[in-house]
This record gives sequence, C-alpha cells and structure tokens, in this order.
Amino acid sequence: MTFSPSSLAQSWPLPASPRPIVTFGAGSIVGDAHFPAYCKAGFPIAGIYDPDIAKAETLAAEWGVKAYRNPEEAASVEGAIFDLATPPQFHAAVLKALPDGAPALIQKPMGADLAGATEILKICRQKKLVAAVNFQLRFAPMMLALKDAIAKGWLGEVVDFDAWLALDTPWQLWEFLLKAPRVELALHSIHYLDLIRQLLGDPKGVHAKTLGHPNHAIAQTRTSAILDYGDTVRCALSINHDHKFGRKYQACEFRVCGTEGAAYLKLGVNLDYPRGEPDILEIYPKGGDGWVSVPLQGAWFPDAFVGRMANLQRFVAGEDAELVSSVEDAWNTMALIEAAYQSSAAPATPLATRP
Repeated sequence: MTFSPSSLAQSWPLPASPRPIVTFGAGSIVGDAHFPAYCKAGFPIAGIYDPDIAKAETLAAEWGVKAYRNPEEAASVEGAIFDLATPPQFHAAVLKALPDGAPALIQKPMGADLAGATEILKICRQKKLVAAVNFQLRFAPMMLALKDAIAKGWLGEVVDFDAWLALDTPWQLWEFLLKAPRVELALHSIHYLDLIRQLLGDPKGVHAKTLGHPNHAIAQTRTSAILDYGDTVRCALSINHDHKFGRKYQACEFRVCGTEGAAYLKLGVNLDYPRGEPDILEIYPKGGDGWVSVPLQGAWFPDAFVGRMANLQRFVAGEDAELVSSVEDAWNTMALIEAAYQSSAAPATPLATRP
C-alpha cells in the first residue's frame, strides 16, 4: 500500500447543534485562541466573565458578546458549555459555582499542583460535572495526523520521541506567571508530556531538571527530562525558552522514530508567538524511500481549540463515545508533572570519588 498523506485525519467532527459557550477569564489566550476558534467553527459564544470587569467588557465588545457582572450570572446561562480560561488556582472556585451536571472545559494545568488537581477531580465527581482539561495540542491538525499515521502502522512501533525547543518566549504576556512558583513544566511543557502520554501511554517514571535563568526572575524556563518507558522506547525533552539570539538557530520540533518509519514536526506557533510560523509535518513512511510532506489543514492555534471544544460538545450530545482528556485522564498528566518536579528537587546520582 502506498502512503497517502491526504488520507490522514486532521480535524475533529463538529457537533450537529452546538451549545452556547460561557467563558470565565479574559486573558490574552481568550482573544488569541478561544474566541477565534469558536467563531471559526460557528460555536455560539454567550458571554464572558472576569473579576476585572473593564477587561471583560473590552474583550466582549471586541467580539460582540455579553460581559457578565458576576460569576453567578455567568453560571446561570441555561444549557451552556462552561469554558474556564482562568489561572489554575481559581479553577476549583469556578467549578463549585457551576450547576451540578454541567459540562466544563478547564484550562490547563488542572490546578497549581497535584493536590489542586485532586481537589478539582473530587469537585467534578461530587457535582457530576462533564469535565475535560484543555490539552488542545492533542487536537492540532499535525498531531491528529501523526496519531493517525502511527495507528495505521506507517512508523512501525514507536521507539524514540525527541522534543527540542530553543525559543525566545514572551513570558511577559502572562502577568500572573511572573510570581508563579511553577512555570515551565506546569504551564508549557505539560502540553508535550500530555501528548506523549496519549501516544506512548504512562511512563514508569521520569528524570527531570527544571530551572530558571540568571537574566530574569521567572521560576523556571528551562527543562531537561527523560521519561522511562523501559528498555525499548527512549523519550527525551530539551526545553530552553531563553534562546534570545535571533531566529536562525531557534527551534520548536519533535522527532518521532519507529522501527519502520519516522516523523518530523515543527510547532510553528511558538516561534514568534503569538503570530507564529506555519506548522510542519513530514513523514518517512514504512516502505518509503524519502520524506513526504503532509499538507496541513490548519494549525495548533486556533484549530486545535476547535477540535478540543468540538469533542466536549459532541460528547455531551452523545455524538462522541469518548471524552478526550477527561479530568480522570488529565489527573495522570498532572501526576507526571508532579513527579518531574519531585525529580528536579531530588539530588542527582553522585559521581564516585577518585581513590
């Protein structure tokens, strides 16, 4: 069989009758990704709430939606999907304010730490919320195509996964991060670790070191990590958000190698964020004799946000059998993040002393 890049799945089906969306939080991610995605897909946006009323009103006016005056008003919208674009320490309070049984999409991370994730999981169980976490990288066109290629056997058995980032990330866009105790793993590389979990399953453990940089006060912006999948699969991440020396040698890419094929991906949005560059997916397929470029039908931003919301909408409507990244599954990603921070804080294996 000949490899056909156009046959790879790149999008999620849309719901037949989408519900109105109520968003909590008016940060930059809402205007940069959430609302553009929902408008592109034709999802109705009912309105937005943020404790900073002026900020919410400005964004609401820009997108022609309602700005709610308090969380109770926002939570009272009948039949809504509740979209939490809030910092992690506020997720639990918002979820408690929602009606029992309501559908909710929770911005990553699922709480500030594993204890916070456990509290959120308990709230969702107690209130019977239909809740998922916004690990939208799983829904990026290039990642859906990669997953499809792996499922169809074009790479053989995946045995290597490398993530390499050398970026100049504008952390100043997110003011709440400037004093956060956990940043790089919890708020950025969590996307990659979650995607790896989807593709490879849960690792046995993790070796990690995450640290800041002497040129700024942000808690962590650089990470090295190795995920332990036993003696067959090698998985490593090298992340540096402080590569401020021009675009020439910057990178944001994955290399996924199997026993019979391989894939290369460029995650363009992180290069010159938020404008970004085009995503790239190339596959060296089983039985092939060279690299094949996969024409992509969209990008991580905003198209992955379309798929993420579409899956929740369709699950609520009974059109999808699986809720991807449910809070039950997302807790395991948080457990991996927690283990990585514990590994980073633990002492390394010391070298032997010369006799």
